[in-house]
Amino acid sequence: MAGVSLECGDCGALLKSVEEAQEHAELTSHSNFAESTEAVLNLVCTTCSKPCRSKTESDLHTKRTGHTEFVDKTMETVKPISLEAPKAAMEIANHEDAAEEMVVPDVDKNILEELEAMGFPKARATRALHYSGNASLEAAVNWVVEHENDPDVDEMPKVPANSNAGPPKPALTPEEVKIKAQELRERARKKKEEEEKRMEREREKERIRIGKELLEAKRIEEDNERKRIILLRKAEKEEERRAREKIRQKVEEDKAERRRKLGLPAEDPAAAKPSVPVVEEKKSSLPIRPATKTEKMRECLRSLKQAHKEEDAKVKRAFQTLLTYMGNVAKNPDEEKFRKIRLTNQTFQERVGSLRGGIEFMELCGFEKMEGGEFLFLPRDKIDPAVINSAGTELNSAINNPFFGVL
Repeated sequence: MAGVSLECGDCGALLKSVEEAQEHAELTSHSNFAESTEAVLNLVCTTCSKPCRSKTESDLHTKRTGHTEFVDKTMETVKPISLEAPKAAMEIANHEDAAEEMVVPDVDKNILEELEAMGFPKARATRALHYSGNASLEAAVNWVVEHENDPDVDEMPKVPANSNAGPPKPALTPEEVKIKAQELRERARKKKEEEEKRMEREREKERIRIGKELLEAKRIEEDNERKRIILLRKAEKEEERRAREKIRQKVEEDKAERRRKLGLPAEDPAAAKPSVPVVEEKKSSLPIRPATKTEKMRECLRSLKQAHKEEDAKVKRAFQTLLTYMGNVAKNPDEEKFRKIRLTNQTFQERVGSLRGGIEFMELCGFEKMEGGEFLFLPRDKIDPAVINSAGTELNSAINNPFFGVL
């Protein structure tokens, strides 16, 4: 398959054309390029039509805008990369050069000797002088520093025989050559440091840009999460309203069923209800029945759930623990270990003792505090099977009834 892109061997970037490769080389100083059969991606956003050259660009676009649908049009736009024109131009130039007699260029002998004295090979020094314009020792050294990695840096340059060299320059003393060489090396070092600083500034700008895009994507994600939580809370409130309505309807149906069993006529919804003073007067004429122990147990469990209504798992665990205690007492009434509980026990405190109404429920079942309030103890002669069974029934109802304690 023909090459469809140029790959940078230094950073792995894929480039569509020779012009892009030249721009990339100017920006990054990378020079190692090779043809590649892998095409530059062309992912087009279906929402805003923005093209993305890579998966990383499409991911950033998604985080920034929330757009997730992309169409891959890579194969539609891919074209074989053209390198023929430069090659043809080079062949023509080489042919023209071959037609003329080629000789070593005439360079300033004095500067050439100074370069050789500094340790540069003759071919490299001649090439540096020729391509730097044969202007000065400084220009030649700068050229060597910039092209020291060229594969042909140590090849003797050739020029047409009719070319002329510039006028010779005055010679420098050995001491001046050393000082000049030191100055040139120092300038080359500073130039390299400045280039590295410039590249670091460019990298820092890129990091800042990517950081801003990530922060924006995070803000959008947090906004979406807040909206989702608001919608979820609305749905929960609506579900709670429906549950209350269902309980109210169930209460009305039970009330109607009781009236039917007693032979009373069904209530007329349109009938006016008696005023509050009349109801109070009727109630005051009836004897007040004291609450039974079972009702007290039910109210105690309801209070416990209401006091910890945001901790359903904790409440359910407390109910199951109390049911275990009652079951052990009912099955093994003679075993003292099932009738004596240390109040400072960590497990008991976490499951029952720290919850409002937990110890009160056990006292309703017959447990008493003893030894200075250190233990809860149920004496053998005070075990009432009916009370224990009622406690178990109420606990089972509290665990299995999803509407227990809602109202």
